[in-house]
Amino acid sequence: MKGKKDEKIIEGVLASNLINAEQASKINKHINVSNDDIEDALVKQGLIPEDKFIEFLSEYLGVPNIDISDIEVSDAIVKLIPEDFARKSLCIPIKKKGKILGVAMVDPTDIALIDDIKFVTGYEIDPYIVSKRQIKEFMNKHYKVDDNIDEIMKYMKDEELEVVKEETDNTDLTVLEAATKETPVVRYVDSLIAGAIRKGVSDIHIEPYERILRVRTRIDGVLYEEPSPPFKLKNSIISRIKVMATLDLAEHRIPQDGRIKMRLQSKEIDLRVSTIPTLYGEKVVMRVLDKSSLNVDLEKIGFEKDGLDKFLRAIQSPYGLILVTGPTGSGKTTTLYSALARINTPDTNIMTVEDPVEYNFSGINQVQTRAKVGLTFSSALRSFLRQDPDIIMVGEVRDRETAEIAIRAALTGHLVLSTLHTNDAASAISRLLDMGIEPFLISSSLILVVAQRLVRKICTKCKEPTTIPRDALIDIGIPAEEISKITPYHGTGCSECNNGYKGRGGLYEVMEMTSKIKELTLGRIPASNIKKVAVEEGMLTLRDVAISKFKKGIITFEEVVRVTTVI
Repeated sequence: MKGKKDEKIIEGVLASNLINAEQASKINKHINVSNDDIEDALVKQGLIPEDKFIEFLSEYLGVPNIDISDIEVSDAIVKLIPEDFARKSLCIPIKKKGKILGVAMVDPTDIALIDDIKFVTGYEIDPYIVSKRQIKEFMNKHYKVDDNIDEIMKYMKDEELEVVKEETDNTDLTVLEAATKETPVVRYVDSLIAGAIRKGVSDIHIEPYERILRVRTRIDGVLYEEPSPPFKLKNSIISRIKVMATLDLAEHRIPQDGRIKMRLQSKEIDLRVSTIPTLYGEKVVMRVLDKSSLNVDLEKIGFEKDGLDKFLRAIQSPYGLILVTGPTGSGKTTTLYSALARINTPDTNIMTVEDPVEYNFSGINQVQTRAKVGLTFSSALRSFLRQDPDIIMVGEVRDRETAEIAIRAALTGHLVLSTLHTNDAASAISRLLDMGIEPFLISSSLILVVAQRLVRKICTKCKEPTTIPRDALIDIGIPAEEISKITPYHGTGCSECNNGYKGRGGLYEVMEMTSKIKELTLGRIPASNIKKVAVEEGMLTLRDVAISKFKKGIITFEEVVRVTTVI
């Protein structure tokens, strides 16, 4: 229990008169500069006896405590939670009744951990709070530790031989395929995917290292480490995923891409699977594509009113080029899909070329690029122009040829939407010029550029006011006279969120191609000058939009600084 939880517990301990104010202040400072949690800080330093602290926590958290020092637990129950998982998460099964498993835990407030235990064991979980010392003593008693150095060295040699075998091409496919069907492997992979979908994970990373198989999940744009599975299952887990994604099981020297279709509680889920060889085996990344979570309501994805009005006008244009820019993972595809959903009517022919097609939309003709057979963005675009399209979406403008065809389409009566990798809206013009596109073609075809980022939103369940130094607020661009009118907020962390954040929203910098900006484009004026003029004409920069959302209490000060830069 770290961070905000510790601060709350210290306040509770102080209110219960178990420590005084001076001790509370010292403990807070100690936790902030060390790796100790609240139990380490209070008990190890002798401020509170261990049993008194556990009794307090039990009452404070509303979770029963239990003394496991002398209880007898059968090996069958202990084995319900794998040793690696138990040691990493500091939890141990202690009793079972029907479909309910009693689990002793150091942190029974960790809802994500309880959910993981539920998936690993298949039981409903009844948590109990115990001390860290008792958990470790219990593990040492029930998990046999072989101190025989010869046996340990033999084990290490076997592991080295296994690595050598992995590097050969003589893989026994029969053995691998059989291993992927073993119940523990199937159960683990299914549990990992189902748990990730339930928690709103966007990506699952499975990374092999010399002695550990690391698993991480990305939630709201941030990677979190998950409990590692037993290392001996490394090959079987990776092979299982490759089988599910219909990848070549014998090929581990080159990257591969595949797809898994799943159904979870009547919800269809697609997973885009990518493997790549690393020093210690194949790394796997699964991107979760959940169509039900795709927000296609332009009014709700984060546009400021003025920016939304400009964007809506642009997508209703009969022709022209609209570009959405930003780094990978900034939500550009979602914005384009949201725009297409708005203008997708029976009287329009909409065609898209994507790499890959992430979501399928009814009424839209979607094409997946296939470089091996010559179906690229540019070749697909050429074919589109012979298919009588009204609206064309190009997944990304990557080269001069694609850019030229897209601009030609925009100039000949088609509305074209695409993405570009630039840091802000004005830089899109410079990027097209760098590709070799003539300035007059850009000024004639381009009608709007949107730069965007994704920011984590404050959890509404645990949102509370906080304090930000005055100088820090001035540094991000807030005028000194406005500071007294602002109430900063943050999330304290609760069972509904991830460290005080839940969900993400967009920041949108919307630049219209006005007559003045077209003149600057024709003169090959630098992006910084174009941006300055756009701001003078009323454009809100990414930082401006972030500050607006900060003032409204939607995002934290830290998110403003993390995601945006000063103009």
